[in-house]
Amino acid sequence: MKMSNESSFLASLPLLLLLLSFLMASFFDTAAGQIGVCYGRNGNNLPRASDVVSLFRQRNIRRMRIYDPNQETLAALRGSNIELILDVPNTDLQTVASSQAGADKWVQDNVRNYANGVRFRYISVGNEVQPSDTRARYVLPAMQNIERAVSGLGIKVSTAIDTKGITGFPPSNGAFTPEFRNFIAPVIAFLASKQSPLLVNIYPYFSHINNMRDIHLDYALLTPSTVVNDGQFSYRNLFHAQLDTVYAALEKTGGGLVEIVVSESGWPTAGGPATSVDNARTYVNNLIQTVKSGSPRRPRKAIETYIFAMFDENQKGPDESEKFFGLFLPNQQPKYGVNFD
Repeated sequence: MKMSNESSFLASLPLLLLLLSFLMASFFDTAAGQIGVCYGRNGNNLPRASDVVSLFRQRNIRRMRIYDPNQETLAALRGSNIELILDVPNTDLQTVASSQAGADKWVQDNVRNYANGVRFRYISVGNEVQPSDTRARYVLPAMQNIERAVSGLGIKVSTAIDTKGITGFPPSNGAFTPEFRNFIAPVIAFLASKQSPLLVNIYPYFSHINNMRDIHLDYALLTPSTVVNDGQFSYRNLFHAQLDTVYAALEKTGGGLVEIVVSESGWPTAGGPATSVDNARTYVNNLIQTVKSGSPRRPRKAIETYIFAMFDENQKGPDESEKFFGLFLPNQQPKYGVNFD
């Protein structure tokens, strides 16, 4: 029997709604949804975790990174719908790497006990571990043990690196230094096998103050005036150039399919050269707009990015500027205007 136009439409409605839901989810992931903020706690004057979670929600910040499994914070995140990067601190790497039982206990205490109410997105096994650090040999086995321990939870396991072990200009010449490559190549192979991203902390601020003669302030602040040409690619800001330098290094190390999540980026308001409220406001707001679309080398996807940091932290160091990366003062008042949308 031939269906009427109305009946045909009604029959296809569930499929149309399903497709619409996928499109909405895709839009969320590629628009405002890719921005998170790092919640560091190296201060003796910071608000309670429950107040911090409330502030995230009030400001429409949908993702958070924390640097250790603080139980008060994990409890406060229950039911918040905030997606989380949880770090295995560097101090825990040896314990987690040494036995599967140790990793299982860490995950049971800090992940599975909260998994019914906290949206764990990634676990970062270590942060900025250098090849010269004695803990470096524990990073990969710790990642492998944590991966097994979170089986069935849908959580990606990675590690966060800085850009000290990457050289090359222009970006297409990006490569890991020999020492760093020995450390990171097996990690990249693991990430590729699990389809997990590499977490990278990217700071145009530090690159600018370390080479103020060649790296202009507007280029570091993501103000599109300077253009750096690199073959078929053109760069109008340092953030994209640094990101694509890491992508080029990954491609040369068997990680051409590994995505990058920018797990830290920010600009301090005081404590060093080129620090001011105006510069921090300019950088952070430009960053939020910049990452809504991809980089010249990877143009098709928004760049998941975590701003460092939620608060000024008066016990950070050793550089004085590290105390002043906060978007908010410890009393929860904003230091400057930020549009998270």
